[in-house]
Amino acid sequence: MLQAKYEKRGPVPQDVIGAVEVETPDPGPGQALVKVVAAPINPSDVLTLTGEYGMLPSLPAIGGNEGVGKLVALGPDTEGPEQGQLVLLPVGVGTWASHVLVDARKLIPLPGEADAKQLAMMTINPPTALLMLNEFVDLQEGDWVIQNAANSGVGGYLIQLAKMKGIKTVNVVRRESAVEGVKEQGADVVLVDGPDLHKRVREAVGEGKVRLAIDAVGGAATDHIANCLAEGGTLVNYGMMSGEPCQVSPANIVFRGVTVKGFWLAKWFENASPEQQRNIFGQLTKLIATGKLQAKIAGEYDVLQIKEAVAAAASGERDGKILIVPV
Repeated sequence: MLQAKYEKRGPVPQDVIGAVEVETPDPGPGQALVKVVAAPINPSDVLTLTGEYGMLPSLPAIGGNEGVGKLVALGPDTEGPEQGQLVLLPVGVGTWASHVLVDARKLIPLPGEADAKQLAMMTINPPTALLMLNEFVDLQEGDWVIQNAANSGVGGYLIQLAKMKGIKTVNVVRRESAVEGVKEQGADVVLVDGPDLHKRVREAVGEGKVRLAIDAVGGAATDHIANCLAEGGTLVNYGMMSGEPCQVSPANIVFRGVTVKGFWLAKWFENASPEQQRNIFGQLTKLIATGKLQAKIAGEYDVLQIKEAVAAAASGERDGKILIVPV
C-alpha cells in the first residue's frame, strides 16, 4: 500500500513529504483495514508540515487528519461494520494513504448513497463553521456576521449554514478574482479587504448590526473586520493565514467594547461530551448526505502525486479543496 510520509518539517511543505510503498498489513484483534476513498488537505495539514501548527505529531508521520474509506477486513474476533461499508475515519490516523489500519471501535458508518468526497471533508471544517456560528453569540434571524477568508473551506460552509438559519453574511476576500466564487455559495455581500472595509460594510448592511466577526487571517485584517462590528460585538479568531499576529486597535476593545476570543476545534473536542459530539456530527452528516451542505473541490490527486497535491493546497490561488483520492 502507499503512504504519504514525512520525517522532517520545513518551510516548503511539499519538499518534506513523499509517497512510500509498504506492505499492506493484516488487521489484528480489535483492528480494521480500510481502503481510503478520499481525504482532504486542510490549511492545518500544511502548517503541520511546516511545523507551525499548535499540535504536531511525532516523526516520522503519515499526513492527513480526516477522510472516508471502505472497510476491507476486520481482525480476528472483532466486531464492526460490514465489508465494503463506507466509514468515517478517526481523526489523525494518517489518511493520505491507500489503506489505513485503525481501531475498529472508532469507525463511524456513513450512508453509502451519499457523496463520499463531500463526506470526506466533514470532520474539521464543517464543525468549525457550525460551532463558531453557535457558541459565541446568540445570533437571531436577520442578524449579520462578517468573516474574512470567505473563499476558504470553513468560509463556504459558514455561508451555507448561516443562510439555513436566516443569518446574513458579509464575506471578505483578499483578491478580486475570488469574489464571484463566494457569491455562488450564497453570500449576501462579498467585499475585497482594505483599510476602508468598515465604510463599505456600513453601506452594505444599512441599519443592520454586525454582531459576530470571524477571523482566519490575522495581521491588519483582524482589525479591519473588528471595525465593522456593532458596539459590544464579538470577534473570534481561528487562524493566521497572513502569518502575522492579530492586530486589534485599543479603540475597538476599550471604547467600543469589542470582545476577542479564539477557537480551536481540537480544544472543543477535548471538552465536549460524547453526546455533544454525536449531536454535531449527526446534524452535519444529514446535511451533507442530502446535498444541502457542500464544498468546492479544486483538484484530486493520487497518493503518488502527494508533492503536487500539497503544493496546490498551499497555493493561495485555488478555488476549492484539494483531495487525495487513491487510485
